[in-house]
Amino acid sequence: MLVSYHNHTSWSDGRHTIPELVACACAAGINELGISDHFAITPDGRTPDWSIQAENLDVYVEDVLQAAQNAIKTGAMTIRLGAEVDFFPETLEKTISLLKPYPFDFIIGSVHFVDEFVIDMNADPWEEISQEERNRIWQAYWSNIAAAARSGCFDFIGHFDLPKKFKFYPDIDLTEDALAALDAIAASDAALEINTSGWYKPVREAYPKLFYLEEAHRRNIPLLINADAHYSNHLTRDFKQARKLALTAGYTELVRYEKRKRFSYPLENQPNQS
Repeated sequence: MLVSYHNHTSWSDGRHTIPELVACACAAGINELGISDHFAITPDGRTPDWSIQAENLDVYVEDVLQAAQNAIKTGAMTIRLGAEVDFFPETLEKTISLLKPYPFDFIIGSVHFVDEFVIDMNADPWEEISQEERNRIWQAYWSNIAAAARSGCFDFIGHFDLPKKFKFYPDIDLTEDALAALDAIAASDAALEINTSGWYKPVREAYPKLFYLEEAHRRNIPLLINADAHYSNHLTRDFKQARKLALTAGYTELVRYEKRKRFSYPLENQPNQS
């Protein structure tokens, strides 16, 4: 089994179309390809331009399901319908109600904002605030991750320690806040991903770092390996390195999804992807 779920297309902020992603996935030998474009409704009720527009959800789902049907006919692979959903407490109920009619295989829960602060767009917002405010952002981020998990709306949590992206860290110990977020994920029976894109950001470290991965394993939190691909040639980027990281943390299994149900498969049998 070679599974890659966290992938974006031109439906959100990816650079390639679904057919282009599928073609590269075939060439990479992927068994299960997830399409998981961004879907967000901000507290002011907007759907950002980097998100699937709410009125276009029908067409997005139709496009993915059509690609899945084509893949079945050719025997190429299995394609899973997903979405990466931004967690905003104020709009969670509306967001989930809009997604509910569709046959999603998995929903990723992610936090990219704390209030109006954009965590991962670029380094400028982090540079412009005080260290005290950075501490507050980190603390609020962990709180939002825990709240996202407690909502029970998500199958797995994306890029767990995302605020480290530009190497702006708190100068107070927030370990307990982070572990409380892991406790919430474990209690909700959600999973976590190793997101390999972090190795290509200023932090040069996968999400999450080994310490959190070991703590996730201690809590029996299931695991996926994903590339968070925005380009079709990134679908299995650094999966070999991520596999080693997972084994170091104690994992022997990974998980996949079908119609929001989770299934395990052996980590040891993963191909040595680059």
